[in-house]
Amino acid sequence: MIRSRSAYLALFLLLALSALTLAQTQLIPRSVLFGNPERSSPQISPDGTLLAYLAPDQGVLNIWVRTLGKTDDRAITNDRKRGIRNLFWQYDSKSILYAQDQNGDENWRVFQTTIATKQTRDLTPFDKVRADIVALEPAHPETALIQLNKRDPKVFDIYRVNLGTGELTLDTENPGDVAGFQPDHDLQVRAAQVTTPDGGTIIRVRDGAKSPWRELMKWGPEETLGNISGFSPDNRALWVITSLDANAARLVAVDIATAKRTVISEDPQFDVSFVVTQPQTSKLQAVVFLRERRDFQILDPALQPDFDALKKVRDADISDISRDLADDKWVVAFEGDDAPIYYYLYDRASKKATALFSNRPALENFKLAKVKPIQYKARDGMTIYGYLTTPAGIDPKNLSMVIFPHGGPWGRDLWGYDPYAQWLANRGYAVLQPNFRASTGYGKQYLNAGDRQWAGTMHTDLLDGKDWAVKEGIAASAKVCIMGGSYGGYATLAGVAFAPDAFACGVDIVGPSNLNTLLKTIPPYWSTLLAVFHKRMGDNEEFLKSQSPLFKADQIKVPLMIGQGANDPRVNKAESDQIVAAMRKNNKPVVYFVFPDEGHGFARPENRMAFNAAAEEFLAKYLGGRHEPPSDAEQKLLDSVKQ
Repeated sequence: MIRSRSAYLALFLLLALSALTLAQTQLIPRSVLFGNPERSSPQISPDGTLLAYLAPDQGVLNIWVRTLGKTDDRAITNDRKRGIRNLFWQYDSKSILYAQDQNGDENWRVFQTTIATKQTRDLTPFDKVRADIVALEPAHPETALIQLNKRDPKVFDIYRVNLGTGELTLDTENPGDVAGFQPDHDLQVRAAQVTTPDGGTIIRVRDGAKSPWRELMKWGPEETLGNISGFSPDNRALWVITSLDANAARLVAVDIATAKRTVISEDPQFDVSFVVTQPQTSKLQAVVFLRERRDFQILDPALQPDFDALKKVRDADISDISRDLADDKWVVAFEGDDAPIYYYLYDRASKKATALFSNRPALENFKLAKVKPIQYKARDGMTIYGYLTTPAGIDPKNLSMVIFPHGGPWGRDLWGYDPYAQWLANRGYAVLQPNFRASTGYGKQYLNAGDRQWAGTMHTDLLDGKDWAVKEGIAASAKVCIMGGSYGGYATLAGVAFAPDAFACGVDIVGPSNLNTLLKTIPPYWSTLLAVFHKRMGDNEEFLKSQSPLFKADQIKVPLMIGQGANDPRVNKAESDQIVAAMRKNNKPVVYFVFPDEGHGFARPENRMAFNAAAEEFLAKYLGGRHEPPSDAEQKLLDSVKQ
């Protein structure tokens, strides 16, 4: 009895000390985490003289340019609503391209801004048409290839754009089954990737723009989601990432004339994720595996001294490298777990890296949490990988916890800075981000284990993650919430519907509730991928109904909060409307926000911060963590979008 009281007192003192430490940790304002970055996504010009980056101008993200070595920073675009979130240098170093949609509808248009005049023109001025930049090549600085579903909403044709005049001409017409085309280094469309009716893949090639297409290779639906990575520098071989004849996706070179395959890089467990090539010659220099952290496998010895030097700059992963055509100067992004993203200008001759800026310098005033790679056993014995973030400065014991599954579901979480994980940890929660089965990067056995398992083992992987955290003493069993976006939103709905006693609450962001209506309302240009969805999700209405949280809404016991973009082309607004109506019919607590100027997620910082203000207040109510009250502006916006 004395030992029991001592143990109780020790636990009480531990919890009190943890609460005191957390109270002493500053509350990070939402504006610092979810407002616009101060500067981000820097890209060096092909001629090595200029730096372009994204930064706010009058509160809206725009493209800025500075001369390297000077402080003549100036905004060259004038967006005043949605913000610009990408940029691509033209090879003449005089203009920049970017893509932007309207209110989240994902019907992207491609715009061109001339630096000297700050004039912007719409290169693809078509309503209800999606445009994507396919290729730019240094040998043809006056030309871009763009794909458009202008002729047929279901498929993309390739158009050739004269970047001087803006003239747009049809280059390659889609026969109706091509998911994506690949041009060679002369900007000739010579490869195509086709999804077969059973969800497999065919790679077609042709010798020239006027030559007939022929099949080069194929693989079945049981392989990973492989893809064409590009052409070899001499245009005689195709680089393909595929798990054919292996468990994990390998990088192979396929001779276009003979179809002979040569393995370039492989790992028994981890997929090749992407390749690194020399900017002028297109020589293959490295491949990247996403293990616990990003891992560059250097293939070109000339690159090794540079990576050796960069490893000494910061204890962080290299997440992006922008290089000038001479390959003398690099702009390198370093992504750590408990710091903002830092950008450096790297000089190859001197092997010296000079700090440019970080994306969110205000974060440097706060103590951020460490991110720990973890693994646990699922109930069927399968090893599940993921990441755990716990509040900075306190012992991770008996905490409230948020399980935060990623979207996709055919994607994965990575080690590094995650604003949502840092936000939740700062509010006092442990954050578990499981890369449940069906996540990519871990080979085809891991991916295929999630087939037809949206409400099956993919769902129980999350429950097993909760049980692991409770057993490890990290989480308090009665204080676990589930939250996520897209597939993570579905996982939230499935979590509270199929396991009604597992969670204290749920926060769903643009998650589907009915898999049948989801597949019937996907964008038309996803039609070439529908076979993959059926293979991975299920192929008949009755089965998909059994996996849909909507039809188990009467089992939901815990409070639910839902956020939706009115213009979402992937997860139609009706998906959220349906589950909200079912909840209210059953007199179950649900809070619902619909943002009229958003799509699949919340791109505008005003909307993002307002929804997160409501979410952290919701979580605090049911999990007991800290929260920053909504500002007057946030509350006004929330009142206007609440339904």
